[in-house]
Amino acid sequence: MSGVPTPVRRGELPSAPQTLEPRWVRNVLIAIALLFLTVFLFVPLVAVFAEAFRKGWQAYVSAIVEEDAISAIKLTLITAAIAVPLNLVFGIAASWCIAKFEFRGKSFLLTLIDLPFSVSPVISGLIYVLLFGAQGWFGEWLYKHDIKILFAVPGIVLATIFVTFPFVARELIPLMQAQGNEEEEAAIVLGASGWNTFRRVTLPNIKWGLLYGVILCNARAMGEFGAVSVVSGHIRGETNTMPLQVEILYNEYNFAAAFAVASLLALLALVTLALKSFISWRLNESRVEDARIKEQ
Repeated sequence: MSGVPTPVRRGELPSAPQTLEPRWVRNVLIAIALLFLTVFLFVPLVAVFAEAFRKGWQAYVSAIVEEDAISAIKLTLITAAIAVPLNLVFGIAASWCIAKFEFRGKSFLLTLIDLPFSVSPVISGLIYVLLFGAQGWFGEWLYKHDIKILFAVPGIVLATIFVTFPFVARELIPLMQAQGNEEEEAAIVLGASGWNTFRRVTLPNIKWGLLYGVILCNARAMGEFGAVSVVSGHIRGETNTMPLQVEILYNEYNFAAAFAVASLLALLALVTLALKSFISWRLNESRVEDARIKEQ
């Protein structure tokens, strides 16, 4: 009967209660959601690939293997390869600290972790200009020691780390808090060291949430535009990432090449979505399993 909750089997999570609205109301809401997704997601995505292949496969490949495009792809991969592992280490350390311990300043630390979500990426890029620019706080010292941060790879990596570091931590913190400390405490009582407790107890419990955060962090690192645009200097073949390369090609009215590079980012988004969906499913399965174990 509609509106009456179904009994929950042992070890299963309760399902969402059924609403009492007529079927036509639900159909209208579903139709509105599908229409919105079609207009703002599917159509633009199809348009990107249609424009990328408008001049044929040969023109598409030529745009991808062009020297500046290859350089942009390499720089994007290098930036992500540096930023994501560093954010992984920070995310695990911060989430462990916040979820497992009580200390003064805990709320302030949580606020700092959320800071990149509330600050415009352009503003975060300007912060690094104020710090490492020619007229910045450390600019003169860096110039004397021939150390280049801005308009070089280090500045791009720093800006990318800043805008992406909350993703892993924000995925792990609620997961660790929900799991509690019982298993770690039991392992320590049985004589396990801190490292063994983390490696054999904590890490297996958070592995799917950890992968989920890493995938989101990697997608944002490769697609970041605002902060990187400020600190890169837009030097073709040297400091342009893929999003910046798309902007330059589009401003030069080289639409086919611009959409060809953009299609690579779109493919990245699709792969990320597929991995995200799979890991989300595995994470839900893991939560069901945890609930079953606790009941037993």
